[in-house]
Amino acid sequence: MRLAARIVGDLRQVLAAEVRAGERAAMTAIRAETEQVKQELRRQVTSSFGGNARGIANAWRSQVFPRSGQSLRPAGLVWTKVPNVIDAFERGALIRAKGGGKFLAIPTGFNAARGRRGRGEKGLRVTPAQMVASGQGFLRPFKSGRGLVWCLPLRQGEQTGRRRRTRLLAGGLAEIGTGNRKGREAWARGMLARGIVPMFLLLPQVKLAKRLDVKGAAERGLRRLPGRFVTAWGRTHASDESGRAAP
Repeated sequence: MRLAARIVGDLRQVLAAEVRAGERAAMTAIRAETEQVKQELRRQVTSSFGGNARGIANAWRSQVFPRSGQSLRPAGLVWTKVPNVIDAFERGALIRAKGGGKFLAIPTGFNAARGRRGRGEKGLRVTPAQMVASGQGFLRPFKSGRGLVWCLPLRQGEQTGRRRRTRLLAGGLAEIGTGNRKGREAWARGMLARGIVPMFLLLPQVKLAKRLDVKGAAERGLRRLPGRFVTAWGRTHASDESGRAAP
């Protein structure tokens, strides 16, 4: 028994069409997976740090290469514009004072003019140098004995505005924000009764909790990529077949 086979058409054209289909499938797969990895990393940040961390979350960016055209060997890159922050919370870094310093000076939530940060002059923190220069700072030990609280005396400022709200001044260096919280005036009077406000926590070191899993997100993306490629290639073939079948 003899069997015979022959190829109808131009083999080079058939192979070229397969290459183009593979290129389109590869680009589609890498674009989709790169975007998914980026979105997963953004969700990690917001779920770990809350809505106030949108800036850090949106610092995750992505790019697919080649930037134009098609390729059988595309690449996707996901990176962050704040790598030091991400690295510290991915490793659970241990942070110590620089230059042989004994303590880290960590600003408290009170240490921002009017309770705001990063909004021009009114959002600037009081610095350790200002604390020293003022001659008003004093220390209170933690109950655990592992650190200190660096405080300033608190006094009442001149009441201003229609509502005549109580203003709190920390050592004459900054106004302490009271916000629009419920019971604001009672809270402000309670602060005045204590007469002090904590401006810095002084700790010998800080161990950050591991909150992010960048490596895991990348590995999950790599595992999903072959399946995406096969699915995209199947859709490309189906699209080509329907195009050829159309009158």
